[in-house]
Amino acid sequence: MPSHAHGSRVGSRVNVYGIDFDPIEENDVIRHVVNELAAGRGGQIVTPNVDILRRARRDQESRAHVESASLVVADGKPLVWASHIAGRPLPARVPGSDLIWSLSAALAEQKRSIYLMGGAPSTPSRAEQVMRSRIPQLRIAGHLSPPFGFDTRPDQFEAVCASVVATRPDLVFVGLGFPKQERVIARLRPLLPSSWFLGCGAAIGFVAGAHRRAPQWMQASGLEWAHRLASEPARLMRRYLVHDLPFALELLAVSARQRFRLRREAHTDRIATGTEPFPTDGSEHRLPIQAGDPL
Repeated sequence: MPSHAHGSRVGSRVNVYGIDFDPIEENDVIRHVVNELAAGRGGQIVTPNVDILRRARRDQESRAHVESASLVVADGKPLVWASHIAGRPLPARVPGSDLIWSLSAALAEQKRSIYLMGGAPSTPSRAEQVMRSRIPQLRIAGHLSPPFGFDTRPDQFEAVCASVVATRPDLVFVGLGFPKQERVIARLRPLLPSSWFLGCGAAIGFVAGAHRRAPQWMQASGLEWAHRLASEPARLMRRYLVHDLPFALELLAVSARQRFRLRREAHTDRIATGTEPFPTDGSEHRLPIQAGDPL
């Protein structure tokens, strides 16, 4: 189980269905990581979507991975909607598929390095080529496509970690899917205490062109999952339709009840403290008319 304490935070956190999120935007994430690297402090970013939130609600290991991160930002649009409905809004969605570009560009300006881990054997090398062409000044310390099942074999797991540690990267993108990528990061963080880590799911594949991201309008409207489902129906149908869609509806419903409860409690508190504003329609403290009352 991960046991790292949170790094320095950027503000008070917002709770979405039992999980605390940092209420920050993409530029805030970049600024925080750059400043922490300059101070010699490492850390980890987790970007929960509906599926990760569902797992964290129901599985202790998954929850521990999220809670041990230095920054927790919402990847899934429904999480942002839920926070607004509940009355404590997150400012924006911050996908790992965007951060892989923006963080790399920021680190290139600082003459710092990144490492790419994940995907099919040719995927990280292709992603490296694409990133070098778009950010020529970027230092890429290395890339690796770990063998299938490496995380179940101690010798292979150790070799994978040793390969990364030997390059001393400033930021490691691990795209192995949740929670496998977080298990790898939990192993690497003590070995690279001054480095930052991002479990980025399919982001390396998007960079390499192995998969296509949804059009911008689908991302903005919260329909990126539908694009992913259409692209990989056999792999994703059960996850999205059987598990995640019902959970997303539950999340929104719970958030609505939470908003209603908070409003009711606030109203009760104002009445108890005498701070409830008087109505302006002439009905101040008007009692209901009883039978026999004078008109």
